Amino acid sequence: MERSRYTETLRRRLKEKKRFIQVIAGPRQVGKSTIIADVLSTIDIPYVSESADDIPVSGEAWLKGLWDRARDLTRHYGEALVVVDEIQKIANWSETVKNLWDEDKRTATNVKVLLSGSSRLLLMKGLSESLQGRFELIPIPHWSYAEMKDVFDFSLDEFIYFGSYPGPAELIGDEKRWKAYIRDSIMEPSITRDIIMLTPIQKPALLRQLMELGSYYSGQILPFDHMLGQLSDAGNTTTLAYYLDLLKQSGLLAGLQKYSGSEVRKRASSPKLQVFNNALMSSRHPLDFSKAKENDTFWGRLVESAVGVHLINSIAGEDVNLGYWREKQDEVDFVLYNEYSTVAFEVKSGGRTYGKGMDTFLKRYPESKVFSVSAKNDSNSSTIPLEEFLLGNPLSYL
Repeated sequence: MERSRYTETLRRRLKEKKRFIQVIAGPRQVGKSTIIADVLSTIDIPYVSESADDIPVSGEAWLKGLWDRARDLTRHYGEALVVVDEIQKIANWSETVKNLWDEDKRTATNVKVLLSGSSRLLLMKGLSESLQGRFELIPIPHWSYAEMKDVFDFSLDEFIYFGSYPGPAELIGDEKRWKAYIRDSIMEPSITRDIIMLTPIQKPALLRQLMELGSYYSGQILPFDHMLGQLSDAGNTTTLAYYLDLLKQSGLLAGLQKYSGSEVRKRASSPKLQVFNNALMSSRHPLDFSKAKENDTFWGRLVESAVGVHLINSIAGEDVNLGYWREKQDEVDFVLYNEYSTVAFEVKSGGRTYGKGMDTFLKRYPESKVFSVSAKNDSNSSTIPLEEFLLGNPLSYL
């Protein structure tokens, strides 16, 4: 199970000699708290653990008091661990942590530190502003198909439609209840508590509309001009691009850019909208599971989005990029690339027609590798069965 990999990484680092602040970052309901609880239950380090969800007005004083409790433990045990969940909710948290960490370093006080947060944008802002050189980041992505299959016995079709939030996985037999949970307990808190309450947002209604639009059109290229035409009080493309980045940093929705050798062209391209979890897509759609499978067009979009979900979550914490490619009528669904290698993927599913995008792409970028990911049987040696692809590691193709 993949979550165990993050648990083992964190456990190993906390057992080491004190070197860096350990930071776990990831979207809501991906198991961050469970990973921390598992580690705390198996290490021999005394600890103080609290969540910043319901802190008093003076967050700085609260944090210092928590730290002092850990310092007291070091007098008896030689070392201690301070754990703070949702750290980004404390005003000026990074400067306070920096001062406390540096003070411990000067006095040789062996307090190890573990921080976690669900708003990666604000977390990274604080880390980059005050804590450079003092931390290691462990990014936690959404659950994979392999994990949902192993823990909840999800079928391939169930993963494609219901996505991979573990919390409501046992609710899929009651789709109305499941959809309400995704909207009310995951999507809305992610937008309200992780973005709007913690970031200056001039048009919160627009942010919500963009999330709904992106969920509906996941897996599709949608020019900003077209978005402006479908959103009320949309302002300009700069505002939409900024809001799309906030949604990406919160693990909800990304706007993939066109693969190109020119950074300017990448930034200027129309984004391909991609959710981080297919639950965000299907929970906004009126078709239920059985009707969705009968609708070739919508099911094809879900399949392509599921491939995108697997790809975008696989690059968390890696020096790898994900985009798409299109030139006139020729298109490649996804392009995975780093400094050394480029791999193009075409998704084959029901309800779609295919051009010569892969051939054109290879002529343009002859050093690239190309694969098709197919939901149907295909004997071609460069074709990867959909289930095999979703169970594997996409980075292995680089």
